[in-house]
Amino acid sequence: MSKELLPICIAGKWRLGQGPEYTTYYPATGEAVASLNAAGPEDVEEAIQGAQKAFEQSGWPQRKPHERAAVLYRIAERIRAEAEDLAQLQRLDNGKPISETRALVASAAGTFQFFASACETLEETLTPSRGDYLTLSVYEPMGVVAAITPWNSPIASEAQKIAPALAGGNAVVVKPAEITPLLALELARICEEAGLPKGLVSVLPGKGSVIGDLITRHPLVRRVSFTGGTSVGRHIAGIAADKFMPASLELGGKSPTMVLEDADLDHAVSGVLYGIFSSSGESCIAGSRLFVAESLYDTFMERLVKGAEQLRVGDPSSEQTQMGPLISESHRASIERYVQKGLDEGGRLLTGGKRPEGDLYDKGSYYLPTIIDGLKNSATICQEEIFGPVLVAMPFKNMDDLIEQANDSVYALAAGIWTKDYKKAWNLARAVKAGNVWINTYKLFSIATPFGGWRDSGLGREKGRQGILQYMEQKSIYLGMNENPMPWAGL
Repeated sequence: MSKELLPICIAGKWRLGQGPEYTTYYPATGEAVASLNAAGPEDVEEAIQGAQKAFEQSGWPQRKPHERAAVLYRIAERIRAEAEDLAQLQRLDNGKPISETRALVASAAGTFQFFASACETLEETLTPSRGDYLTLSVYEPMGVVAAITPWNSPIASEAQKIAPALAGGNAVVVKPAEITPLLALELARICEEAGLPKGLVSVLPGKGSVIGDLITRHPLVRRVSFTGGTSVGRHIAGIAADKFMPASLELGGKSPTMVLEDADLDHAVSGVLYGIFSSSGESCIAGSRLFVAESLYDTFMERLVKGAEQLRVGDPSSEQTQMGPLISESHRASIERYVQKGLDEGGRLLTGGKRPEGDLYDKGSYYLPTIIDGLKNSATICQEEIFGPVLVAMPFKNMDDLIEQANDSVYALAAGIWTKDYKKAWNLARAVKAGNVWINTYKLFSIATPFGGWRDSGLGREKGRQGILQYMEQKSIYLGMNENPMPWAGL
């Protein structure tokens, strides 16, 4: 690691932040990766004022959609050109296996490409006439918007907010997770090198409770898009409500995965394992509650436990690794407390529940894939988001019992269904409360398909063509077509 402090991007300038110095660490070894100064309150003010100036003076909002799209296409191309370096940096940033970080970088490039295409083909509407006038519905940029992103999927999360916001003609102030700021800074550099006017993107690392709060409360910020925990999301929603400011909130999850008695076991076992243990379970959509048909339960669980014990936990730089370390020692300690809570409440540990042993694992924050059963859905670890590689399994008696248990949660982000009967799958998919449902697959994403949750899992949607409209204001325009003056006061 270089001892030189990394500059951050503030209103088109690259300089040291005015907040406290801190260091980021590689979760696999605990070694330092980078040191930088967090942003300070003065940096927040400069970035937002600079963003407003860039919005007003750069000409970006006035560019034709295809002209903005051309810049977004170039950003996508530059991400692809630097894909391996970015993937390796993200591996160091949050400890994900290299195969996964490569996929996330590819996703970011695809996101900019998609919103470039959506931008230049976005249609406004000539609405049906109801008199001697024409009516049109058009969309205009908001101004300065805020993007607050999490530590589990840097660059992909940032792209999902920055790309549609820029496509809509806005300026963006990004607050990446404090412990994973590196990819957001790289993305800001790439945006500038691709021809984006300076000042339209700023990146302000630091504590969410300080920097994120200052950004969200600033009167010039017209919208906030946040991905993270539900408690913080609720706080942001309160600020947004006070400002009459729209907000997109992608929050927590406790997603049910449901295996019906006619499921293809090979597919279901593989899919359930991937749904909870990929990304080391550090995913809002992780399939962390498993419901298996009572008649199939013992057979399925035997195969599932065997599969979990064969997963390759190890060095994120290895092509063979399926699970890397957790993000930090403190997060691992939180997961260990949840597992102990589950056991104290009467749960039965089927596999995992401990740290792996050996030289490879001693320095990193590793934790084994863990499966617990013997609990009711009301247990703490069945209701609260753990955000780690912990699966709680429960049998169900019939479809009514399944639907009742699956929907017994404050969260409603995602769900998975495994069955060969597509009529049954369709009815179950409509009955379960979730913003996203996968049938005979899990954790697939399409930038063309809206994503978001219900209940405590959030508000609003990202992705899809309408993702641009989240960052635009709708305006109705009336054009009078009458030949005679308006009849008024006898004139």
